[in-house]
Amino acid sequence: MASSKVKVKVSSSFKMRGLVLRPEASRYLVEVLVSVSDLELEDVIERITDVVEKQPLTSNMIELSMVESAVQECSQSCDETIDHVFNIIGAFDVPRYLYSSERKKFVPIAMTSHPAPKICGAARDKAELFRERYTILQQRTHRHELFTPPVIGSDPDEGRNKFQLKTVEALLGSTAKLGEVIVLGMITQLKEGKFYLEDPTGTIQLNLSKAQFHSGLYTEACFVLAEGWYEDAVFHINAFGFPPTEPSSTTRAYYGDVNFFGGPSPASVKSSAKLKQLEEENEDAMFVFVSDVWLDSVEVLEKIHTMFSGYSAMPPTCFIFCGNFSSAPYGRNQIQALRDSLKALADVICEYPNIHKSSRFVFVPGPEDPGPSTILPRPPLAEHITEEFRQKVPFSVFTTNPCRIQYCTQEMVVFREDLVNKMCRNCVRFPSSSLDIPNHFVKTILSQGHLTPLPLYVSPVYWAFDYTLRVYPLPDVIVFADKYDPFNITNTDCLCINPGSFPRSGFTFKVYYPSNRSVEDSKLQGL
Repeated sequence: MASSKVKVKVSSSFKMRGLVLRPEASRYLVEVLVSVSDLELEDVIERITDVVEKQPLTSNMIELSMVESAVQECSQSCDETIDHVFNIIGAFDVPRYLYSSERKKFVPIAMTSHPAPKICGAARDKAELFRERYTILQQRTHRHELFTPPVIGSDPDEGRNKFQLKTVEALLGSTAKLGEVIVLGMITQLKEGKFYLEDPTGTIQLNLSKAQFHSGLYTEACFVLAEGWYEDAVFHINAFGFPPTEPSSTTRAYYGDVNFFGGPSPASVKSSAKLKQLEEENEDAMFVFVSDVWLDSVEVLEKIHTMFSGYSAMPPTCFIFCGNFSSAPYGRNQIQALRDSLKALADVICEYPNIHKSSRFVFVPGPEDPGPSTILPRPPLAEHITEEFRQKVPFSVFTTNPCRIQYCTQEMVVFREDLVNKMCRNCVRFPSSSLDIPNHFVKTILSQGHLTPLPLYVSPVYWAFDYTLRVYPLPDVIVFADKYDPFNITNTDCLCINPGSFPRSGFTFKVYYPSNRSVEDSKLQGL
C-alpha cells in the first residue's frame, strides 16, 4: 500500500481519539505499517492506538518513544498468544479501571489521580466504593434502549416508550408534586424501619406500602430503578426494578479490547482468533468444580479417590477445589490438622500418575478456613500450610477468594461464599415464590455487576479492593460455590453454576466443557 494512504489512515485514527503524532512518530509508523495488507491495516492501527492511549499521557502530543513501545507491545502480543491459554488470576492482581464521565470511557487507575489501593483503606475509599458501583450502573442504564433519548427527526411514537432518569437532588429541589418519576439509587435504612433511596446527589425517604417488586432479591445496599411519585419530601414507590443487564459483547462493542479481567495479555483475550480456534479444537478440555472439600473427613477423601479413579484415563484440565477444607474449622489444632489433611490429599493425587502429571489443581479458601479475617477478598491459604502439598503436587495453585480463571477466550469467576441465604435473610421484601430463588439470585448479582450487593456490616469488603468483586463486563462463567442446592442458570449470555456442598448434597459436583460451553451435573454414588 502507498505510504501516503497509510499516513492518512494513521493520522485520522489518532485524531479521532484527540491525539496528535509528532512528525518523527508519524514517519516511524508509516515505515512499520507500509507492508501490512489492506485487510489488516485498520485493525493493526486500532490496536496500536489503543496501546498508546493506555500509556500515562501528559498531553495529547504523541512522542516517537511512545509509538515505538506500542508497536513492540503489539508485536509481542501476537507471539505470546500461546502463553495466554490458561491463567489463574488472584483478586489482588485484577486491574482497576475507573469510569470517566467526561471521556465516556474506562481509564486505568495509573492514569488518574487516585492513590494505589491499600488494605487499610481511608474514609474516602468507603465513599468511592459506592460511588463507583453507582457510576458503572448509571452509564450502563443510560445506554439501554429504554433510556436513550430519541434521535432528533425520528418517529415521535418511538420516543413515547423512552424513560428519563432523575436524580434524588432533582426531586428534593421540586416544590410541586411529581408523577411517574424513575430514579436510580441505592436502598438504605438510615433510621430503624425507614427506608431511603440514596445516590451521589442526596437521600430521600421512601414509602413502600404500595410498592411492587420485579423479580430479584432486593436487599439493602442494592441499586434499584425506583418508579413512583414524589410529594412532601417522600418518594412513594409504585415499583422497584433492577438496572438492566448488558451482555459482555455489548459492553466490549463500546469499550474495545480493554482487558478488564486481568492476566498477562495486554488486550482482552476475546479478540484473539488463535485462542478461539484452540478453544474450539480442544474438545477434551474440562474443569471440575467441587465445593466444601472437607479433607479431614474420611468419607470425602474416599469419594475424591473414586473421582480420581474415574478420571485417571482422561484427566481434566483443572480441578477447582473450594473450601471449607475442614468440617470442624475451629480450635488451636486447626492449622496442623489442615496441613496433615493436605498431605493426605497429595498422597491420593500421587497414586494417579496421569492426573498428577496432566491436571492442575486450584484451591479457593472458604469462609471458615484459617486466614487473617472473613473480609473479602480473602488471601490464599498461608504458604506454611500448603508448602508440603505444593512440593508433592507442583501443578497446584492456592489462590484468593474470589479468583478468576482465563482459559483461551473464556473468562470464569470462582467465588466461595454462602451468599444465597445471606441475601434472602437481608431482603427488603422476600419474593412470593421461594421455588425460584436461584433465578432471583442470579438476576440480582448480574444486574448489580457485583458479587456481594449487601451492606458492609453483613458482607465486609476491603474498601479499596471492592473493584475486585465486580462482574462487569460479565464473564462467561460465574461459579458460586454456595452450600445452597446446586443449580445451572444462563442469564445475559453468562453461565452461573453452583456445584453445591460436596458432603451435604450427596457428593455432587459440576463439570464444565469450554469447547461447547456446557455443564454436566455429576454425583458420586454411595458405596
